[in-house]
Amino acid sequence: MRAFTDERNDATADELWVVEHPPVYTLGQAGKREHILNSGNIEIIESDRGGQVTYHGPGQVVVYTLFNLRRAGIGIREMVERLEKAVIDTLAEFAIEAHGRRDAPGVYVGEQKIAALGLRVRRGCAYHGLSLNINMDLRPFQGINPCGYAGLEVTSMQQLGCDQPQRLIVDSLLQSLIRHLETADTLS
Repeated sequence: MRAFTDERNDATADELWVVEHPPVYTLGQAGKREHILNSGNIEIIESDRGGQVTYHGPGQVVVYTLFNLRRAGIGIREMVERLEKAVIDTLAEFAIEAHGRRDAPGVYVGEQKIAALGLRVRRGCAYHGLSLNINMDLRPFQGINPCGYAGLEVTSMQQLGCDQPQRLIVDSLLQSLIRHLETADTLS
């Protein structure tokens, strides 16, 4: 992502990269090791994204949003809001009512976090992105203070009763992201 961002120019199309990581804790730039309570045998990776600590693993989709903010004429706060809204709209398609919180980026169902966001801006371009918990084992979140919040509960679409195929959910999320990030430029 860093290389892509460093090498891109104003004509470079924005991209969405979709991945599913093996079990890993990532510690953002502001991350404090005291928020890692018990990593067990899960690897800890230091990341240049914003935010504190989170967990990535099977059953969670991670979408890296390589997006030229300067060209789109938007700031980082608007980017965060667009990403949150894309996730909220996707969850609504599967009958899950969710919301964002201005004081704690991400998407929540009630008081439980279902999607995390962490971005980095360089040369006017955002990279890193979001993760949405679809049908994952949530126990590793007990080894951390998710996003630096002690006692923050985390949930998944499956835990909330959604048993749709992951591919269907990912396709819906990508379409929602494209709608919310669409500018005069195209995403690839």
